[in-house]
Amino acid sequence: MDLKKLLPQVRAAVIESGALIQEAWDKPRKVRYKGRIDLVTETDVAVENDVKARLAKILPEASFLAEESAADAPLNDLTWVIDPIDGTTNFTHQVPFVCTSVGLWHKGRVVLGVINAPIMNECFYAVTGSGAWCNDKQIFVTKNDNLEQSLIATGFPYTIAEDADEITDRLRRVLQGAQGIRRLGAAALDLAYLAAGRFDAFYEKGLKPWDTAAGWLLVNEAGGWVTEYDASNDFSLYSPNILASNTLLHAEMTKLM
Repeated sequence: MDLKKLLPQVRAAVIESGALIQEAWDKPRKVRYKGRIDLVTETDVAVENDVKARLAKILPEASFLAEESAADAPLNDLTWVIDPIDGTTNFTHQVPFVCTSVGLWHKGRVVLGVINAPIMNECFYAVTGSGAWCNDKQIFVTKNDNLEQSLIATGFPYTIAEDADEITDRLRRVLQGAQGIRRLGAAALDLAYLAAGRFDAFYEKGLKPWDTAAGWLLVNEAGGWVTEYDASNDFSLYSPNILASNTLLHAEMTKLM
């Protein structure tokens, strides 16, 4: 595969599918619940179907691991990993932190990633070895090595009711050590913002492959580092937790985790 040739096609496909989110933005939502606080809307399904159809034309030999239609599919040698709307709860409340995340898994690693935030007109993208970009401008992680001057992003799992003590204990430690914490409600955007130097680190428990695939590559290509909470454990798409940083803060963040 020529990834540099493939990227503009994938980027265009994801942006075109994002038009469905823009069109639905001011319309009533039809919401159903997959879990106590886990939502899905008709727009999630429509975007997923649309982007899958577009990607199938670009790379017909690839399979799909997608949140709404193929959540249990295996990672084959060539697999698109898709979250049609990361931040569905934001979408239902018209909070603009929503995005579509598409990663291409090839023989054991993510080699291409696109995260499109249609309401804010920002598209983040990367291919292996070519850096990370946002709207045609190359992006980099911060060079901040001072935790007290750091802005940290996090999220809360759907199991928050069961894991509240663990989550809030870790949150307290980070709050006491860092300059501040932000919770966007879309892990893919958290990772994209980290890659763009807007956050210094990000951590979360209980994410799925479609939440992290594209963002993992973006952070790496922007000069960051992604592991599990224990940095001696390499990150995988099925890791129980994720710690991403600008690299310089990773050791301190690991201690807080």
